[in-house]
Amino acid sequence: MLFCAVGYSLTFYYSTIALHLWSDFFNLKTTYSYIIYEKTAHLPEGWDELARSNIFLSQRYLKILEDAPPQNMKCFFIGVFDQSQLIGIALSQFLNLNLLETFGERDRCIKTSIRNFMFKKFCSHVLFIGNNMLTGQNAFAFEINANKTLVIQTLFEVSLELKHKLKKAGLPVHITTFKDFEKDDLTHFPSDNFEALYLFSTQPNMIFCSCNEWHNFEDYLNALSKKYRDQYKRCRKKGDGIQKRKLNLEEIHNLEDTIYDLYHHVAQNAPFNTFFLPKNHFKVMKKNLKDDFLFYGYFDNQKLIGFNTLIKNGYQMDTYFLGYNESIQREKMLYLNMLYDMIAYSINKGFKEIVFARTALEIKSSVGAKPQEMFGFIEHSNSFINRRMKQLFCYLEPKTEWKERNPFK
Repeated sequence: MLFCAVGYSLTFYYSTIALHLWSDFFNLKTTYSYIIYEKTAHLPEGWDELARSNIFLSQRYLKILEDAPPQNMKCFFIGVFDQSQLIGIALSQFLNLNLLETFGERDRCIKTSIRNFMFKKFCSHVLFIGNNMLTGQNAFAFEINANKTLVIQTLFEVSLELKHKLKKAGLPVHITTFKDFEKDDLTHFPSDNFEALYLFSTQPNMIFCSCNEWHNFEDYLNALSKKYRDQYKRCRKKGDGIQKRKLNLEEIHNLEDTIYDLYHHVAQNAPFNTFFLPKNHFKVMKKNLKDDFLFYGYFDNQKLIGFNTLIKNGYQMDTYFLGYNESIQREKMLYLNMLYDMIAYSINKGFKEIVFARTALEIKSSVGAKPQEMFGFIEHSNSFINRRMKQLFCYLEPKTEWKERNPFK
């Protein structure tokens, strides 16, 4: 009897498990819902809680994109929901490259002219899932228990709706891209949705990591090899006479015209640009982010000749836009002096990482930044062009040749 009772109990137990598993199978969630917002005032409760680890998804930063965006940019803010619960947030940007007067004026050659013509003709309307103004994974954030694959699948569905919405407004999307992701993130992109998109890798994100043994900037200098300590000394000597000071909101406002001229000079002389900041952008940044946005001006005989900007983002310091007078930059090694100043501030204040982003890879490497490979997905709306996206992408975004440096002992 005992055996029969035990057998009956086990049969009932396993039947109950099977029933629950079968029930779970039919109740597996296959998608989340979403809402697309165009105004930060309409963002749902709990948004900033999900953005707590990334200032670039916070309402106060997104308000900057709403109040002072590049002229050719339109932003969309996405809430991802599990039933009525907000479990994910994301940013999308639409860029109309036809509104740009120039893509950048540094490289004047036939290849550049062809590239610019192709962008204007076939790639002028670009939809980003992510932030084209920054480097790194600033596309989305989600609750820890959320299914990351389902969040990304939902964002793919968002991209389809946004393309439909923009087409109805007379702005058909040519290029759709999801950027920037680390290699480990790629496992969460559902193949059913992304198989038609080309997986690409472009210039790396330059990350400076502070060693635990460095308690101040002197510790960093002591870790440099003789060659790079000499570089530091030569750079500082060249910069003698330049005064650096942190600017407040009123000073940024009063110097707005000069600031914009310095920024625009650097931006125009970049090899390629998809947007230009408006004149009031830095003022709005300071107004919204307050002490989390640092603006440093460099002066020669009381005249502003350069600036750099930093954004505090948790344990991480993000470099932002800068500007300078080119002739003084060369004479005073101003850009390299700025890099050392950023490192000094970040180490002294206890930040663990500095995101130096892309461009000027070799000089950033010479102060200790390391390359972090970033990936993205890209698709063209024309199926003929899309099948040749690999060749097209390599032509439009040629590989940058540079030599990695190791400045440490």
